[in-house]
Amino acid sequence: MATSLDLKSSYVQIVNGQSAPTATIRHGLNPANGQALPEVPVATEADLDRAVQCAKAAFRGWSATPYEQRRRAVLAFADAIEENYTGFRELLTLEQGKPIPQATAEMDNTISWMRGMADLQLPEEVAHDDDSHTVITRYVPLGVVGAIVPWNFPMMLATGKIAPALLTGNVIIVKPSPFTPYGGLKLVELAQSFFPPGVVQSLSGDDSLGPWMTSHPGLDKISFTGSTATGKRVLRSASDTLKRVTLELGGNDPAIVFPDVDVARTAEKIAFFAFLNSGQICLNIKRIYVHKSIFDEFKAALVRAVNAFSLGDGSQPGITHGPLQNEMQYSRVKTFFDEIKTEGWQVCVGGAIDQPSTGGYFLPPTIIDRPPDSSRIVVDEPFGPIVPLLSWEEESEVIERANNSLLGLGASVWTEDLTRAARVARQLEAGTVWTNNHFVLSPAIPFSGHKESGLSVEWGLAGLKSFCNVQSLFLHKKHA
Repeated sequence: MATSLDLKSSYVQIVNGQSAPTATIRHGLNPANGQALPEVPVATEADLDRAVQCAKAAFRGWSATPYEQRRRAVLAFADAIEENYTGFRELLTLEQGKPIPQATAEMDNTISWMRGMADLQLPEEVAHDDDSHTVITRYVPLGVVGAIVPWNFPMMLATGKIAPALLTGNVIIVKPSPFTPYGGLKLVELAQSFFPPGVVQSLSGDDSLGPWMTSHPGLDKISFTGSTATGKRVLRSASDTLKRVTLELGGNDPAIVFPDVDVARTAEKIAFFAFLNSGQICLNIKRIYVHKSIFDEFKAALVRAVNAFSLGDGSQPGITHGPLQNEMQYSRVKTFFDEIKTEGWQVCVGGAIDQPSTGGYFLPPTIIDRPPDSSRIVVDEPFGPIVPLLSWEEESEVIERANNSLLGLGASVWTEDLTRAARVARQLEAGTVWTNNHFVLSPAIPFSGHKESGLSVEWGLAGLKSFCNVQSLFLHKKHA
C-alpha cells in the first residue's frame, strides 16, 4: 500500500482513528535557533478518558486477531514509514536538533526495530505433558498500553514501544514528549492506514498528561523512557492501580580502558560514544577510566578526536554535533559547566561556552581531567556533552569504582586481551556490557537496566513478554 504523508503541517492527535482537536494549543521550538515550530494540540483529561474508552473497545477485536495478521500490519506500517523516510528524517532534525547522519541512523533503527521485533515469535509452550494432563504456558496481552516517549530518540523509541505492544495483541496510546511532539504525532497519523480505529492512538499534551496517564485506572501498562527521578514518580503513580510498568531510565556508563589498546583508534571511538547526540543518550559513555600508564597519551588522543567535531545546526552539512534539545536540559547541563570554575576542575578540551549568533542551546563537547570521584560530574548523569576522564592502577580498584553508582545501564571494557575483557565484563553491574565497543543494540536482544536504571525489559523475547500476562493452562485428560 503506497501511503504518502504531509509531514510539514497539520499536527493532530488521533483518537479512535480521527483527528481530535483541542481548545488549547502550544508549539515546540527548533533547538538550533529557538524559532517556533507549528502548533500542536494540548489534550485534556476528557481526551484521555475518551481515548481509553475507544482503546478498550478496540482491544476486543485486536487481541482476537491472529498473530500473523497483526505481524503483517506492523510490517506494512514499517514499509510506510520507509516510504516517508526523508520527510521524517528532516522533521527529526528540525524538532530534536540532531545532525543529519544521526537522524539517518535513528530513522534506520525506527524501521529496523519494527521489522526485527516482527521476526520474533512468542508461541505457547508445553511445560508438562503426561498421560494425566498437559500444562501449557501462554502469553496473553495486557490490554491498553500507555507509551510515554522521550525527546532524545522520539522516532525510534516510539516505534520501539508501538511494535511490541501491537504484536502481542495490545492496543496503545502514544504520548510524545512535549519537546518533540511532531514526529510521534505523524507516526500515529500514518498508522491509521494499517490498524483498526482505537488500536493506535496519540495524545499531545503538556506536563499534566503524563501523570494523568500513569494514574488512569483504564490503562493496563505504562512503558516509560526518561530520567530516573521521573521514573520513580511514574512507578509511585502507577502503583495505585497495580498497572504493569516498564521503566528505561538513566545511566552513568563507565568505560574501562586497559593499557594494551590501540590508543588513537580507541580514543576516537570512546569520544564518539561519549558525545553522540551531544551526550543526550542514556547509554552514552559518561565516565572514562584510563590506565595510568597510557593516561597522558590517551588524553591527547581524546582531545584530538573532540577537536575534529563540528558544532552547529544539525540541518547543515558537515555538522557532527547539534544543540541540546531544550532550554530545561540546557540550563541543567550548564550547571556542570559552571562548576568548572567553582570546583577548580582542569579542562582537557572544551569548557568555554560560546553562544552562536543564531541562538540555540549549544554547549561544547568538554572533558574534565581527573575530578574527584565524589564530584557531581562523576556521581551524577549530566545527560549532556561533558564527561570526566579518570585514571586507575589496579583492575580490582577500577571495577569497584565503576560499580560505585546508583545506576547500572551500560558499561564497556576496552582491551586486546579477550579473556580479560570477558572476566571484567562479568563483574560489572550493568544491564548491557560491551567489550571493545559501546551502544550496540538489537531488537532481538533484551535491553534493561540494573539498580536505578530501570525496571522490567524492552525488546527481545523478554521485551515481548513484558507486554503480556502469563497464563498457565492445566488441561486434564481425564477426570481427577
